[in-house]
Amino acid sequence: MKIKLLILNLAISQVILAQISNNSGIYFDAKAFSKEISLYRGKYFVLNVVLGISDSVIEFNIDPLAATSSGEITSLVYKCPQKNKEGLILGFYGDRWNDAGVIYQAYAYKNLPKKTALEILNKIENLMDEHAGYLRTDLDNNNIYFRYDDMTFLIYMATSGVCSIRIFWNSFDAEWQNIAFKRTKKRLLNKLEDTEK
Repeated sequence: MKIKLLILNLAISQVILAQISNNSGIYFDAKAFSKEISLYRGKYFVLNVVLGISDSVIEFNIDPLAATSSGEITSLVYKCPQKNKEGLILGFYGDRWNDAGVIYQAYAYKNLPKKTALEILNKIENLMDEHAGYLRTDLDNNNIYFRYDDMTFLIYMATSGVCSIRIFWNSFDAEWQNIAFKRTKKRLLNKLEDTEK
């Protein structure tokens, strides 16, 4: 009987602890992430953190660009003409463990204003081109990296022959597959161009 109560107690505690948030900007949830969920949660991040809460009515546009197949990174573009702000939001997702050993799905958003976003995307693309020979000579073993602001980018050629990008930020270690990276850049440029017309 005591064992059954112990098991029941453990099960209940895991359900209760399944959704926790803290003040560090990292949120925990047991759900898998998609572009739709990122868009839903990204809206609050943009209005609260990027644009700031206001008593006035503020119009802004936010659109999901691409998500990695692993679900570790999702990109969104935003534009607010009233506040003269536009840019890229990177949504980071990954597993976390609490003190009791319970695994949670954590997420956090990184705002990259337009100029910063374009600098980073162009730098990654240029470095992949410039160092392609070195990266291809020893797949998965030859690497390059650089730091930008509080993010570190690691670029390497996977054994499949496709460039991979890992981003280390705020205790996240996220894989940004090349196809999602290229899709993000293309859609970001198209979206920012469209809103300027």
